[in-house]
Amino acid sequence: MLSYRHSFHAGNFADVLKHIVLVEILEHLSQKDKPFDYFDTHSGAGLYDLYSETATKLGEHQGGISKLKADKWPELKSYFDAIDGCNKDGKLRFYPGSPLIATQYLRQKDKAWLYELHPKDYQLLKQNTARHRQVIATNEDSLSNVLALIPPASRRGVMLVDPSYEIKSDYEDVFKLIKQAHSKFSTGTYALWYPVVDRQRINKLERRFINSGIKNIQRFELGLEPDSVERGMTSSGMIVINPPWKLMGKMTQLLPRLSKALDTGDGALYRCDQLVDE
Repeated sequence: MLSYRHSFHAGNFADVLKHIVLVEILEHLSQKDKPFDYFDTHSGAGLYDLYSETATKLGEHQGGISKLKADKWPELKSYFDAIDGCNKDGKLRFYPGSPLIATQYLRQKDKAWLYELHPKDYQLLKQNTARHRQVIATNEDSLSNVLALIPPASRRGVMLVDPSYEIKSDYEDVFKLIKQAHSKFSTGTYALWYPVVDRQRINKLERRFINSGIKNIQRFELGLEPDSVERGMTSSGMIVINPPWKLMGKMTQLLPRLSKALDTGDGALYRCDQLVDE
């Protein structure tokens, strides 16, 4: 199924959470002189025009990034710097997806491996990353191909896994992918994004990770309203394996304030905890 396109949802509250976590991981990796590899299993187009027809159709960024102003969030300077890197006039028009955020942290010795199956988004992804020689974008199924690159030659890296979950088997498939990748590359960082549409599915996914034997797993979740089977995605979250050591402290301070800032009046909520100890 290739109907999903992230351009309809770019910059929404789920993107804000996902990309804050991603920036923290990339900053941590780039602090050391040693090279690292970045794996993006569902890359999308890489860059989104918030004034485009698709983005304005739902206007989800209005409840996400457009609610936040950089001068009010000094602790998110790096996140806003990544956004500013795609908006040369200082105004918010373009929102970077995870691939474009990652390119801002890549040095000549680092590599990015980007996967996108949607034919139109793949072409846009190639265009949006064409000037970055460290980037390899492929029109392939990451779930079938990315394991061949694990472990990376650098022995340092992060894998971001964020499918649309349009296909119910995605919940099972992402767990299997990360479990297999971790068995080959146990020191890598793995960041899994998930939507809360059916809480039972998320509870099952979390139990699988808790019982997997994998150590050092943290969970960060942000919701705009309580769980509801009638209202689509009410929350989204990140499961992070081998997170940067400062990530939990930062998110513990950040998420209560962020949930208040993005609250729509329906009871915003957050979770920030250690699913499995080190």
